[in-house]
Amino acid sequence: MDKKKSVLFVCLGNICRSPIAEAVFAHIARQRGVLDQWIIDSAATGDWHVGCQPDKRARNCMKKYGIEMNHKARLVHEDDFNNFDYVFGMDENNINDLKEIAPRSYRAELELLGKYDPEGELIIQDPYYDRGDKGFERVYEQCIRCCNNFLDQNL
Repeated sequence: MDKKKSVLFVCLGNICRSPIAEAVFAHIARQRGVLDQWIIDSAATGDWHVGCQPDKRARNCMKKYGIEMNHKARLVHEDDFNNFDYVFGMDENNINDLKEIAPRSYRAELELLGKYDPEGELIIQDPYYDRGDKGFERVYEQCIRCCNNFLDQNL
């Protein structure tokens, strides 16, 4: 069997955008019958929520769409840049933070997940400080588009 491909989704706290992206990617890969070909995880650039479940609004959004979400927030580690094929940030701040955390040389492709949005929305905005669920719905919709398009290009 070929080596598994791997993807790490990263945002600031690992309780909103990146665990949604992780759950959506796993859901889509399962639907396509390729889940066993991927290692999928998510992580944070900041340590505020390490060990915590995703935000309740993120969990509710995933539950609404029947998507399993089982994650505890963790920090990005230097090793991640050599253990994963792709490391996706959600916005430019994430990318800048990741570049600071990364070792001098690494094998992962570091890019914005929004690069794969067929609607051209490059940045996946942080919904943490939003009132209500609307921002989480938007993150979900962007992740569906981006993850589908990424998988289309990488199967």
